[in-house]
Amino acid sequence: MVEKSIEEINERIRDGSVCVVTADRMSEIVEELGAEQAAKEVDVVTTGTFGPMCSSGIFINFGHADPPIKMQRVWLNEVEAYTGIAAVDAYLGATQLSEDRGEEYGGGHVIEDLASGKQIEMRATAYGTDCYPRKEIETTLSIEDLNQVIMVNPRNASQRYIAATNSSDRTLYTYMGTLLPNYRNANYSGAGALSPLMNDPEFETIGVGTRIFLSGAKGYVVGMGTQHNPGKNFATLMVTGDLKEMDPKYLRGATFFGYGATLYVGIGIPIPILNERMAEKTGIRDGDIKTEVLDYGVCRRERPTVVEVTYEELKSGMIEIGGKEVPTSPLSSFFMADKVAKELKREIERGEFLLSQPVERLPRDTILKPMKQTKELPLVKDVMIREVEVIREDATIADAAKLILDTQSTHIPVVASDGRLVGIVTAWDISTAVAQRHEGLAEIMTRRVITADEDEPLELVIRKLERYNISALPVIDRSRRVIGLVTSDEISKLIGKRRRWEWKLGI
Repeated sequence: MVEKSIEEINERIRDGSVCVVTADRMSEIVEELGAEQAAKEVDVVTTGTFGPMCSSGIFINFGHADPPIKMQRVWLNEVEAYTGIAAVDAYLGATQLSEDRGEEYGGGHVIEDLASGKQIEMRATAYGTDCYPRKEIETTLSIEDLNQVIMVNPRNASQRYIAATNSSDRTLYTYMGTLLPNYRNANYSGAGALSPLMNDPEFETIGVGTRIFLSGAKGYVVGMGTQHNPGKNFATLMVTGDLKEMDPKYLRGATFFGYGATLYVGIGIPIPILNERMAEKTGIRDGDIKTEVLDYGVCRRERPTVVEVTYEELKSGMIEIGGKEVPTSPLSSFFMADKVAKELKREIERGEFLLSQPVERLPRDTILKPMKQTKELPLVKDVMIREVEVIREDATIADAAKLILDTQSTHIPVVASDGRLVGIVTAWDISTAVAQRHEGLAEIMTRRVITADEDEPLELVIRKLERYNISALPVIDRSRRVIGLVTSDEISKLIGKRRRWEWKLGI
C-alpha cells in the first residue's frame, strides 16, 4: 500500500528526484500499470484549464493624489470599476463594459492591458470632503504605477460545464457563444480530463490555501467559488494572485458577440499522488466525464436537457441530437490548457513550485439555490386575450377585412384546416392588400409568426415585442393551436394596474 505526504513530495522537488506527469499522461499510466503501481512511480499530476471565466476581477490601490480624493466613481479606459471600498481602492470586474466602446472592450481587456504593461487612462470623480477635497482627477498610469493589483476571482475553474444548443428559429448570442437556430451547432467549455477539480473530485488535496498556477504567477485557492455545487459535479474555486507577477499570454480579454466582455484565465493545479486512491482519480479520461446539452432556445432558469454526452464525444467535433449530427465547438482552448499543465510541470521539476497542504477542505454538501423572488413576474396567461377569432388560410382578403371590422382587432391569427397556426394578418396588411388588389389571404399573411406560451413570463414577451417591433403575439399550445393573444395594450394596462396597486400599498 502506497502512502506519501506532501512534505515528502516537496523534498523530492527540492532534490530534483520528483516524478511529475500531466493529467492526460497519467490516465495512460494508470491504464497501463494500474493505480497501485502508478502511485509508486508518480509523485505529482499537473492539471490545466484555459477558458472564459467571467467571474474574475482585480482589486486596485491607486495611491493618494495631492490634494487627496475619495473616489466615488472611477473609470479605466472608460470601463467603470466599483469604488465602495475606500478612498483610492477599487474592484474592476471582467465583464464590465466600456462606456464608449460597448461590448467591444470591457474589464477583461483592461486587465490584460495592465498585465501587458500598457498605459491606461484613468479618471475619477468625487463629492469632496474636508479630508478629501478633490472632486475629479484624470491621469495615465501603468501597472508599475499602482501599489497593489490583486486578482480575486469569485468563481473559476469549474469542475465541468454544460453544453449549449438552440432549438429556436433564430440565432442566439449568449455567454456560451453564438448558437445557431434549429440545433445547427452546440458549444461547450472546460478542459475535460485536464480539469483540476475533475482530478480531485472529493477535494482531498485542493482546498483553502492550496498553491496554484494562476496565469503564470503563484496563486492560491481562497475557498469554494460562488455557485459551488459539488453534488452535481459543478464545484468551483475562488482564487487569488498578484497581477504584477502574471504572464499576459495566460490572461486574455475577449468579447462574445451580442453578449459582452469576459476574461480568459489560465489555471493549473498540482495534484499530489499521496496514495493509490489519488492515482486512480487522476486516471480519469474524457470518456468518463458526462455533461448535459441544454436548450438555450428556452429562455428560463431551468432549461431542458436535449441529450447527455461525454467530453470525448464533444471533443470529436460532432454529437447526435434527435438522430441528426450536430457540430460542436469549444469555447475553451485545449492547446492553452495543455500548455498550462506542462508549464506547471516544468516549474515543479525545476524546484520553483512547491506543493502546499490545504488548511481546510472545500465543502462537499453545498446546494445551489435559485434567487428568492418576492415579486413574481406576471405570466402571459395573466394578461392574454382568451377569446380570439382566427381565420383559415384559404379565406379571402374580404373575409379578413370583415373579421377585423366585426372584432375590432388589428391582429388575426391564420390557421390551417387542422387548426394549427400558420400565419398572422394585420389591419395594415389588409389595407396594403386592398390598395395592391390582392385577393387571397395566403398571399399577404406573415408566415414567420413570433409566438408566446401561456406560462411564459411577461418580461420575455415584452423583449420579443421590442426586438421584432411588433405589438401583438398569438399564444399557442404544444400543438400550435391558438389559445389567446397578448398585445402591448393589454400589457400596458396590467403594468398600470400593478403600479397603482403598489402605490396605494406604499410598496
